[in-house]
Amino acid sequence: MARITIIDPLTRVEGHLKVQVTIDTVKGKQQVVDAQCTGTQFRGFEKILIGRDTRDAPYITQRICGVCPVSHTIAACMAIEQTAGVVITPNARILRNLVLGANFIQSHLLHFYFLSVLDYITPPASSPWSGGWNVDLMRTPKMKQIVANFALAVGARRESHEMAALLAGRMPGLTAIQPGGFTTKPTVDVMERFTDYLKRQLDFIERNYIPDAQLLAKAYSDYHHIGQGPGNLIAFGGFELDDTAHPERFFKRGIVHAAKPAAVEELSTAHISEMVTNSWYDEATNHAHPSQGKTEMVDPASKPTAYSWIKAPRYSGEPFEGGPLSRMWVNGAYRAGVSVMDRHLARAYEARMLAQQMLLWIKELKRDDAGYVNLEAPFAKSGEGLTEASRGALGHWLSTSPSTTKAPNGVAAIANYQVITPTCWNASPKDTNGVHGPMEQALIDVPVAVAEQPIEVLRVVHSFDPCMSCAVHVMRPDGKPASIVRMPEL
Repeated sequence: MARITIIDPLTRVEGHLKVQVTIDTVKGKQQVVDAQCTGTQFRGFEKILIGRDTRDAPYITQRICGVCPVSHTIAACMAIEQTAGVVITPNARILRNLVLGANFIQSHLLHFYFLSVLDYITPPASSPWSGGWNVDLMRTPKMKQIVANFALAVGARRESHEMAALLAGRMPGLTAIQPGGFTTKPTVDVMERFTDYLKRQLDFIERNYIPDAQLLAKAYSDYHHIGQGPGNLIAFGGFELDDTAHPERFFKRGIVHAAKPAAVEELSTAHISEMVTNSWYDEATNHAHPSQGKTEMVDPASKPTAYSWIKAPRYSGEPFEGGPLSRMWVNGAYRAGVSVMDRHLARAYEARMLAQQMLLWIKELKRDDAGYVNLEAPFAKSGEGLTEASRGALGHWLSTSPSTTKAPNGVAAIANYQVITPTCWNASPKDTNGVHGPMEQALIDVPVAVAEQPIEVLRVVHSFDPCMSCAVHVMRPDGKPASIVRMPEL
């Protein structure tokens, strides 16, 4: 008999995620036959921004995510700079790349050691790691190697934050990246300290992170065939390599259909739209391009078939997965497959690839030159800022007000703002055509050994590293988290 398992909240993700899977027996094997991923909280950053000084966007949008604030800051700055027709200086570009790279590394370490690998190992017998499901863990004694690296990973992640803070200020909550460039000067002393941090990060990645990811992939080799999803991959590209209006990027921009190795296609943002049929938003915004989209919430009771506060971004009407695997595939750096373990391995290899490139960028810097020009956003203009967050393709779309509508300080105000985060791509609900989002598709057909403890579901979801919201948490009036795992019979 088919059963529904609801995990709410699904922990070890950023923010609030509910996952509902229907489990049934198919050809004698128990597996997931349907899935729904629900973003359970409305945040409304786009609504908060309207009417504010356009230059406020980087400060506000970086609060969308406490793990990847750098990406949001850069995307907002890029959108504003496009409205003003400003191209930042080489030093500003390189400094942004270095801070973003440090942010990527800390996020990748966070994902593997603290958000994902606990689905596979018996953690240290101490808080906060003790407790959890004891299902299919530690398939080989060699996995004690991963457990032993927990403490080292804590220190490595802390140092990646400190490395970024040397250049950008407090992390998160950075101040040095602003519309018009970068305000910190890379002194000889600061860059020597940054380089020392980076070399230690690269050493940890090569000696610990990559071997641990490879060990996990070998011990759980069946997960090379689990959690594939649609196989459509999208990358907006990031880490600009030159200072033109259309720069080359270290991570290239492109799309891949059905994981075809030889078929990376050029990406056009004109093909992006957001569907809201199964989201709690006004249907008038359905299928809108993000530059024309609105964030108009509705009473969930008025859309009984909807089930998420996440919209459903689509490219040419199809769902696409973003993230390190997508970037590495588009770059031709990793194309072994699209699965749970492929996501882990691609992320580890990307961390090394990025750290090695950061050492080269440091050599390109001009010391004591910040590279900042004062910028005031023009009236009645629009811009888009496309980059990569650690979890995937990130886009900000901005329109400024006409001169008749000004911010309180008399400058151009934000007339409309839309953000598509990586998790909007990955954890999106079914679209207008009834097609599941990438994470939902990855869950369907996943085998489940124990329906009451569906560790297999957690492994698939965590491989995407979903980020629902990082800064705001919902509590019951009595102060206890709203947490349930329920399994009503159909």
